Amino acid sequence: MTRTHAADRRVRQISPSEALLTSSALGRIDYADAFEVGIEHPLQRNAEEWLRTVLEDAPLHTRIRLLSAWSAIGLKLRLPGSAASILGWDIRDWDADSVVVGAHSRIGMPAELVLRRENGGLSFATFVRHDNAIVRGLWATIETSHVQTVRSLLERACR
Repeated sequence: MTRTHAADRRVRQISPSEALLTSSALGRIDYADAFEVGIEHPLQRNAEEWLRTVLEDAPLHTRIRLLSAWSAIGLKLRLPGSAASILGWDIRDWDADSVVVGAHSRIGMPAELVLRRENGGLSFATFVRHDNAIVRGLWATIETSHVQTVRSLLERACR
């Protein structure tokens, strides 16, 4: 079995749980996805530390690609490294087991990322609101790439 196959079994796409959905402050969620990540010792780090591992510990070229893509879809991010943010996303809510980060949008597509730490691993969700037909169409063109990118980030973080 290759490393890729082992990682594939540890990261799987799921329907967002009620706990993940109720974490959102978007008001209305037009797009939601979630992933379950199997990790041997998820309690060794709190939820914020895990999200920093997923996003901020990614290779430099990946972080640059993420920031460029987020900017291209109109997300208003802080400069990476700013206090109270994770790779530019504002920390909106957190405790030891959960962290919610979010970004307003220049074009009507605000988004949130939620990471929940659990005994068997981590749950990670993306929530997006589409405030107009243009962003709904834009999201449809990037959804597949988004899912592949999230899966790749989570696979790398759980190695």
